[in-house]
Amino acid sequence: MSAVKISIIGAGSAAFSLRLVSDLCKAKKLEGSMISLMDIDEGRLNAIYNLATKFVNEVGGNVRFEKTTDLERSVMDSDFVINTALVGGHRWMEENRKAGEKHGYYRGIDTQEFNMVSDYNTFTNYYQLKFFLDVARLIEKVAPNAWLLQTANPVFEGTTLIARETNIKVAGFCHGHHGVIRLVKALGIDPKDVDWQVAGFNHAIWLNRFKYRGENAYPLLDKWIEENASNWRPTNPFDDQLSPAAIDMYRFYGMLPVGDTVRNGSWKYHYDLETKKKWFGEPWGGADSELGWAWYNENLKIMTSIIADIAADPNLKILSIETYERLFEKYGLPKEMLSEAIEFVNPSEMSGEQHIPFINAIVNDEEQRLVLNIMNKGEIIKGIPEDVVVEVPVIVDKNGIRPEKIDPPLSKRVVKFYLYPRMVRMEMALEAFLTGDRKVLEEVLVRDPRTKSFEQVQAVIDEILDLPFNEEMKKHYRN
Repeated sequence: MSAVKISIIGAGSAAFSLRLVSDLCKAKKLEGSMISLMDIDEGRLNAIYNLATKFVNEVGGNVRFEKTTDLERSVMDSDFVINTALVGGHRWMEENRKAGEKHGYYRGIDTQEFNMVSDYNTFTNYYQLKFFLDVARLIEKVAPNAWLLQTANPVFEGTTLIARETNIKVAGFCHGHHGVIRLVKALGIDPKDVDWQVAGFNHAIWLNRFKYRGENAYPLLDKWIEENASNWRPTNPFDDQLSPAAIDMYRFYGMLPVGDTVRNGSWKYHYDLETKKKWFGEPWGGADSELGWAWYNENLKIMTSIIADIAADPNLKILSIETYERLFEKYGLPKEMLSEAIEFVNPSEMSGEQHIPFINAIVNDEEQRLVLNIMNKGEIIKGIPEDVVVEVPVIVDKNGIRPEKIDPPLSKRVVKFYLYPRMVRMEMALEAFLTGDRKVLEEVLVRDPRTKSFEQVQAVIDEILDLPFNEEMKKHYRN
């Protein structure tokens, strides 16, 4: 057994933190490990500390905790640092978005072609990128041998920035590849007989290999499309893996977009709410429309209340399904969401998050196949520069991370028409952040199809920089 110290930054995101605690309790070779829960919100921090302690007591796990609002204390001497923090929270994001919409930029200026996800800001996220670098440089100082597991968005920009600007060990984490599991389930085939591979950038991955019992499985998808696509309806705003948008992208690019990639298509799918409804289904128009995102935020508030109730009431058991049934009824949540809410209740199955399997593989040499964001060294994806982070399947063990050979390669259309322009947006975002050159932000918007004049560009940037919480960002972009 090997005990380690794991720092979770932004631990007040209770559902995510509980998944990690649950997974750690199931990793028997990591018994005795300590999780340092760090958050600047003391109320949320206390809640997750109480919940985590309660969970471990219920399962009889051997995990220790500390809680702190001091970032350096949490990171100090850690073996692994998981950064899941969102600086300013959703409130700052929404204020920036409102300012953008006021000047004609539907869903805000961060909504850009091939990057439509509502909490994946790349141009109004000065504070987020600065925090990423601050954490990485703190690791260099007080925990130089630690791995940084970069989980907070934007993972593509953030992991690339950290890998270029620091010397720490870093990998980006996301679970978008779970879209393959949803696809396999929809096709009704046994996942044990499926050989799959995805590749691309974070929120921009494609199903390059898809075999069932050794044979190409794409014909099974074609058959499903022919027989079922016309009857498809979303069960929630995030149910889009087989949406009209996904199928249309598949037909154009020659490979299926996976996970959040479906949300990140061209303007064809995103001009306005009615367009979104056409491609992502009624009634929401996908997760990133004003309706879909409102649905998400409302349910997030309710889930936060449920977690607070469990933390405060000693009579409510975390591992009891009855607890969630009771609270779902109290808050009027649909029963269909129960399985997602109580995924960590299962004492035998891992949550699906990759962090603890990664840590266990590194520490105890238990080989794992994961999908991670790492530098494209050796041109893992052909045609992409080596100093750009790519999301690919890897093998992890005590020797570190070994990327799989991407076979077959991504289609030319995926690389040239999708990944290239997405990579340019990333480079512009990092150039703007690193130089403080406002002209880069202006150039991004000049190229935006929603822009009608340069005066509009200047006005929207001024409006965003004049928001009270953006004072530091305004000074940064004085150039």
